[in-house]
Amino acid sequence: MAVFAHRLGTGPLGSVWLIGLTQIIGYGTLYYSFPILAGSIAAEFGWKTSSVFGMFSLALLAGGLVAPWAGKLVDRVGAPGVMTAGSAASAGALVLLALLPGKFFLIGLIALEIASSLVLYDAAFAALAQRTGREARLRITHMTLIAGFASSLAWPATQGLHAVFDWREVLLIFAAINLLICMPLHALLLRKPPALAADLHGDGGPLAGEASAEIAPRVLVLVSIGFALSGFVLSGILTMMVPLLTAIGLGAAAVAVATLFGPAQVLSRFLNMGLGKKLHPISGSILAAGLMGGAAVLLSATGSWMIGAIAFAVMFGLGSGLNSIVRGTLPLVLFGAKTYGAVLGKMAFARLMLNASAPFVFAWMLDHFDPAVALIGMGIVGALAIACFVITGRLLKHY
Repeated sequence: MAVFAHRLGTGPLGSVWLIGLTQIIGYGTLYYSFPILAGSIAAEFGWKTSSVFGMFSLALLAGGLVAPWAGKLVDRVGAPGVMTAGSAASAGALVLLALLPGKFFLIGLIALEIASSLVLYDAAFAALAQRTGREARLRITHMTLIAGFASSLAWPATQGLHAVFDWREVLLIFAAINLLICMPLHALLLRKPPALAADLHGDGGPLAGEASAEIAPRVLVLVSIGFALSGFVLSGILTMMVPLLTAIGLGAAAVAVATLFGPAQVLSRFLNMGLGKKLHPISGSILAAGLMGGAAVLLSATGSWMIGAIAFAVMFGLGSGLNSIVRGTLPLVLFGAKTYGAVLGKMAFARLMLNASAPFVFAWMLDHFDPAVALIGMGIVGALAIACFVITGRLLKHY
């Protein structure tokens, strides 16, 4: 068994499966579970639900502040070591969050988001780049295909657990899962294949960046803003998807419709595996932002019509699935692999600075305005993201 686990962890395909599994668990326990538990948390402490999401936004902001440091750490000591420590930190933060009284709840959330920055997608992308070299772009696509099941598994699983346990006990269960499953799996990845040294540190080749030194600073700013804007749409709507679908009149069907988001993400990644070689990540970024923003506008127009809601969930999932791929592959294609972790950290800083406000802003808008108004606003943000990527494409002479 030990030999099998070692081989599973050291090969490119094994790395994809191990990291994909930990991303399902990580996103499921550290992110997707929160909207399901937020109502009970608010009720216990006598808060408005929007206030809970406001604290979640502040915690995301703290995660953004440490993202550049986390990216540099990944480059310096290796992503697997960072992710192993991050799993232990995530478990500790979940325990802390479960045990703290209300007046210290924000401290627990901040600790959780800081720990999350060490184990979720940016660290996972860097781990695959460090372990699979010139295959990284393909392997990132494979990994996101597996991780796409996170929301579809997490929402009903969290609801099922919460029907039996209170929210504090659910968080303690999640802490045990991170400690007993994710940490050992990340530890299997600690040994980096030595054959990748030339791929990661050599000059030229597929992992050299397309952006010249002259335009690289402008490209980094544009791409960072583009992903920050598209991430705002994703974070705001995804965090509030079940409450949003309930607010437009779907009632008990809201969770069932929301779970279509996950399979749509997976479908998007399957399609990208077939067509991705022909689709430059810049074009993919434009398409992803267009699908997510367009889905918001579609739902604003169709309201409680079930077919419209289903189309929204599928369209939004397609955009999200593609966005998660290009968020990892575009920086690799534009800037290369040598400082990949640091670049991802800088981009995560910009993205999370803006995205931190998304759950609170969207929850506040749903509390004070018709859902259609909030959705149209998200569509406008998506259009601005498209503009950033189009300008980037023109700088690179792709358009």
